[in-house]
Amino acid sequence: MKMKILVPIIFLVVLVNTVKAQSIKNLKDINNDVYNRFYQSHDSLDYGLMESMHSKKLMRIPAGRNTILNYMEYMEENKRFFEHVKKNNGTLNISLRFSERLNNDSIASERGIYKFTINKNREDEKVYYGKFHVILVKEDNTWKILIDYDSNENNTIGEADFKKAYEMNDFEKF
Repeated sequence: MKMKILVPIIFLVVLVNTVKAQSIKNLKDINNDVYNRFYQSHDSLDYGLMESMHSKKLMRIPAGRNTILNYMEYMEENKRFFEHVKKNNGTLNISLRFSERLNNDSIASERGIYKFTINKNREDEKVYYGKFHVILVKEDNTWKILIDYDSNENNTIGEADFKKAYEMNDFEKF
C-alpha cells in the first residue's frame, strides 16, 4: 500500500523539478535572445538590434496612443527616434523588472514594469515608467517578441512599482 502512494509522489516531484528546470532554461534563453539585446540596442542606439529581436508578425500596442503598429511601422518609428537621439547627442537607457514570467518551449508571456531614461545623469534627464506585457514566440530556435503592449496607466506607475517587481535574472521567483 505504501508503495502505491510513494511511486506517484516520486513521479510528481521529478516532473515538477523537470518542468521548473526547463522553465529556467527558457528564461535564460529569453534573456539572451531578447532582453540583453533590447538593453544593448538602447544603449548603443542600434535600431538594427531592435529589428532582430522582433517577429515580422509583430503587433505593437502603445496604450494611450489609440493605435496598433505592425512590424514595419514600429521599426520605422524606432529608427527615426534612435536617429533623432543620436543627432542630438542624447542617450537612452531602459530597465525592465518582472511581475510574471510564464513559458513553455514555444511561447512565453511576460509582464512587468519598465523604466525608460533619456539622457541619464544629465541636466535634461527624463524618466518614464510603465507596465508592459509581451508575448514571445520561438522562431527558428530564437525567441522573438510577437506582441508588445505597454501603458503608463495615466502616469500612475513610478519608481516604487519598479522596485516591487523582480530583476530579470531572479529566476527562482518564477
